[in-house]
Amino acid sequence: MMTTVGEGEELTAPDAKITVRISGKHTDGAYELFEVDAPRGEAAPPHRTPWPKAYYVLHGRMAVLLDGELHDLSPGDAITIPPNAPHTFTVHTPSVQFLAFAVGDVMGAFFRDLSENGMEALARHGVTLLVHEVQP
Repeated sequence: MMTTVGEGEELTAPDAKITVRISGKHTDGAYELFEVDAPRGEAAPPHRTPWPKAYYVLHGRMAVLLDGELHDLSPGDAITIPPNAPHTFTVHTPSVQFLAFAVGDVMGAFFRDLSENGMEALARHGVTLLVHEVQP
């Protein structure tokens, strides 16, 4: 399976445009790869997802809050996010573009549900918002 520039299913999240670059249906559910374009500002509130993932920054700068620790990421930087780890990100440049790699095929199903149905998708995919936890 190959996708070229401009190809891939486009999904909309409240904080980003997500392009499915490699779908779980093309990897027998082993992994998925997404291109994420997010504007300046805060993303979703801190939350937990039951699947592991990794981010790799293509352009722009972002800060990832992971388990209470802040990590500044620039082009070429990568970070892993274990399952159920509290996390979020903030974009510090006009926009950021990064790859999100996820084990399994559940992140794509979540993004599709979120794109179609909004925040009600969270509970269906085991995503938990952490609005009551104190930020460092």
